Amino acid sequence: MFQAILIEKSETGQMARLTEVDEKDLPEGDVTVRVGWSTLNYKDALAITGKGPVVRRFPMIPGIDLAGVVEASDNPDWKPGDKVVLNGWGVGETHWGGLAKKARLRGDWLVPLEPAFTTRQAMAIGTAGYTAMLCVMALERHGVSPGEGPVLVTGAAGGVGSVAVALLSKLGHEVVAVTGREEETDYLKRLGASDVLPRSEFTEPGRPLAKERWAGAVDVAGGQVLANVCASMRYRGTVAACGLAAGMSFPATVAPFILRGVTLVGIDSVMCPQPERREAWRRLAVDLDTALLEGLCQTVELAECIPAADRLLAGQVRGRVVVPLEGGE
Repeated sequence: MFQAILIEKSETGQMARLTEVDEKDLPEGDVTVRVGWSTLNYKDALAITGKGPVVRRFPMIPGIDLAGVVEASDNPDWKPGDKVVLNGWGVGETHWGGLAKKARLRGDWLVPLEPAFTTRQAMAIGTAGYTAMLCVMALERHGVSPGEGPVLVTGAAGGVGSVAVALLSKLGHEVVAVTGREEETDYLKRLGASDVLPRSEFTEPGRPLAKERWAGAVDVAGGQVLANVCASMRYRGTVAACGLAAGMSFPATVAPFILRGVTLVGIDSVMCPQPERREAWRRLAVDLDTALLEGLCQTVELAECIPAADRLLAGQVRGRVVVPLEGGE
């Protein structure tokens, strides 16, 4: 038996609780992992609270991230004792996830833990940081380089945004952060932002083409925010879009794309192919200042994840939430 957050569904709705789970009930998979650390992400909070249609199968253990040690393996790529990381692949949605002391998974979902990181540091990065790195790599592929102009990061005080600011700053970019929390200005400047703008500048409908400002952008918001970001990109600028915190809609025109040659790149971290996934983690080990990780995250015990989910959705959580499980380093 081991502890886990379990989401169950009844006629009155779904409910999450901390409970004991029998190892024999773990789903099919060829690798069993003793989970050292997990995280509480925005998607996990939606799953736990039932405020978003994240869970596709019940009962479900949430947790789209985990880092730990292989306990048993029928997969030739992994052996007991290997340190591994998992992000995405529908875990916590259709397959039991990381907010539990054990997980049984498919070996081809796993990546090796980079030697530069402890399991706790890997989860301080988590899906949010790995997604931020995918965004940075996309900007680089499309020619956005330091010195060409400022790079905008929306939702900068959140998990993806915080890591994106830190990465871009360390790589030499001038980073402008956008947040709805003015009190986080000092935090964002410590991460490397040269300027911090209020989210309100981007939330109202704007002109199809605005003043050219940004050479690149990382957007976690979507909606009107993304439309305004695209409208204010410089000629041949690139926007990496990876979130929908401000909505699923995209109330824009084609003007930025056909008159300024702007590129809008979609970033999906869930089903990202293994080669790019491993390259993102390799780059994180090189390009992310691990000294910043403590300031990026807070620790929440497994038993506290359910109330913490409400705080996260209310925008009351800065950066990343890490969850200790089985004594991971």
